Amino acid sequence: MAGKDAFGVKLERSSDGGTTWEPIGNIHSISGPGLEREEYDVTTHDSPDQWEEIIFGIKRSGEVSADVYFDAEKHLDLLSDFDSSDPVDYRMTFKDGSRWAFNAGLTGFEPDFPHDGSAEASLTWKVSGKPNFDDAETGGGE
Repeated sequence: MAGKDAFGVKLERSSDGGTTWEPIGNIHSISGPGLEREEYDVTTHDSPDQWEEIIFGIKRSGEVSADVYFDAEKHLDLLSDFDSSDPVDYRMTFKDGSRWAFNAGLTGFEPDFPHDGSAEASLTWKVSGKPNFDDAETGGGE
């Protein structure tokens, strides 16, 4: 089977440098980090067979986003990350034990309170530096 069930992915936050971790509760959708890399066109009139040539530049760490069923007791404490100028330790753990570990700052917090649905919030973090992928089988990367 080619696909894997995403149910059970956890996003956790550490305020003490990674000694203890607190889950961010009520997540119903999570994505990221959205990695990107700059590319620079270095094509010249002498490029072979008129094919473009590029070189690669800076790597962009991207964002992590989560949609949650909003609960003030579970989510309002994240606003301290929004107010802080310093990134905080986060990790996203998958069912097989592998995980992304990264430093990030909360850059978006958008609650939504519809009259005909559940209270929700969209959260966005900007990753700072290189996110580390820790493979469950090899334990490498972190």
